[in-house]
Amino acid sequence: MKVACVQLDIVFGQPKENFLKVEKKIREAASLGANIVVLPEMWNTGYDLTRLEEIADVNGEETKKLFTQLSKECQIHIVGGSVSMKKEGEFYNTMYVTDSLGEVVAEYDKAHLIKLMDEHLYLQAGNEKNLFMLDGVRMGGIICYDLRFPEWTRVHTVDGAKVMFIPAQWPAKRIDHWKTLLQARAIENQCYIIAVNRVGSDPNNVFDGNSMVVSPWGEILWTGANEETTQLVDIDLEEIEEVRERIPVYLDRREELYR
Repeated sequence: MKVACVQLDIVFGQPKENFLKVEKKIREAASLGANIVVLPEMWNTGYDLTRLEEIADVNGEETKKLFTQLSKECQIHIVGGSVSMKKEGEFYNTMYVTDSLGEVVAEYDKAHLIKLMDEHLYLQAGNEKNLFMLDGVRMGGIICYDLRFPEWTRVHTVDGAKVMFIPAQWPAKRIDHWKTLLQARAIENQCYIIAVNRVGSDPNNVFDGNSMVVSPWGEILWTGANEETTQLVDIDLEEIEEVRERIPVYLDRREELYR
């Protein structure tokens, strides 16, 4: 399976510019032969949270329209990072996933809101897992700060996820945590981790990429530099079962103790 990781800069509070950029990047990924393209977190607006009333995507309609059109036209799965979205008068940090037939197969609202970036003041937290099928493979997705909660990744992999996607706007000053946690989540869950961070800056933070693809054995297959890029990475899905047979942590779990 070929995965295209789109590490990009985001224009603060300017969804029109960001939509044009993302469309171009998705088309580029398809031209490279990717099966799946993965975007960063909150790519439509960045963390311009005080203006969400005027710039958030209402019911995710614009995002879903773009993704369904492009996924069908380009025959590519889109793991859409996340966008700021308004529904029923509330705002959410939401991931949409579309398959190559142009169908929306997942919609996930970020479950853990980070106070360091004021999410809790403007956004509502989601309460559901994010599991979906692409090419017959069960996968899952969480968003940025969700990464710091190992039990949240684990409930997805216990339910069958073999690949976990993690879009982010993870600041440079905490990037060592990002890299360590991504590798740990891959090792402990024996799954692929596909993590896409942004680059650039906003009024409050600097972001320096370091997107990563990590194998189920914990090997770092690719790390992004501090620049915009679309990187194609091959992942071998058979390796997941090989690793899980070598060290059968799922068979050796004692769930009755984990309460």
